Amino acid sequence: MSETLDRQDATQLREAVRQRYATAAQLTLAGEPGSCCGPSGCCADTSADPITADLYDADAAPSETALGASLGCGNPTVLIDLAPGQDVLDLGSGGGLDVLLSARRVAPDGTAYGVDMTEEMLRLAERNRAEAGIENARFLRGTIEDLPLPDDSVDVVISNCVINLSTDKDRVLAEAFRVLRPGGRFAVADIVLLRDLEPRLMTVVELWTGCISGALTTEDYQAKLRNAGFDNATVQLTREYTDEDLHDLAGTVEDALPDSLTVADAVTGLAGAFASAFIRADKAE
Repeated sequence: MSETLDRQDATQLREAVRQRYATAAQLTLAGEPGSCCGPSGCCADTSADPITADLYDADAAPSETALGASLGCGNPTVLIDLAPGQDVLDLGSGGGLDVLLSARRVAPDGTAYGVDMTEEMLRLAERNRAEAGIENARFLRGTIEDLPLPDDSVDVVISNCVINLSTDKDRVLAEAFRVLRPGGRFAVADIVLLRDLEPRLMTVVELWTGCISGALTTEDYQAKLRNAGFDNATVQLTREYTDEDLHDLAGTVEDALPDSLTVADAVTGLAGAFASAFIRADKAE
């Protein structure tokens, strides 16, 4: 499996992603936090997932529910300074934590938008917004490949471990560039590959929906940002993963592995292959 996918494969992957994150939202709506970023799948204990754990200051979260619903691999709100009056867009906003944190920082005159394709996540985000009492946050249904916003409409684009899930990353970055105003900034947290994965791992759908096998290499990420029109593209690694982390992540996808691949093989194949990162770029004035 690679980023070059035929239409059927792309449709199937998008549906697998939607189903996985819908399940996570349903768990949280039912009172159980669900973690899906990382091949460990949707579970009730986000602290057990090294990709999602310990990314936010709990005291600064708008609500405990919003914090528990976070499924990212970083904290994009620490990536960039936001000012009152700015407009911010979160690509794949999920339960809304980063939108709500951003909305506080751009209040009272700025707006924080979140776009997500999953109806269950949008319901969860609206519930979290209401519980936090935040009025300048807006959640929109749509895909990150076809954003429901006009040209030159936001000052900052953020995202948290979502772009790696797209089967058309060139389109995502072109859309991000389109909606940014001149002088706007792109600042996302994402998983990046440090080397190519072996083909046997690339065929495991759970590793795509788990944020790994669909990730770009650092070089490809920067090149795609430049091709989309961005300047000053940088990738800063923020977290790499130990063998213990990988055993925790890989063990729960044992049933999805091909017959030729054991959990030990998967851990060996993933070791040193990926990391969490901050990715930044600018749109010229």
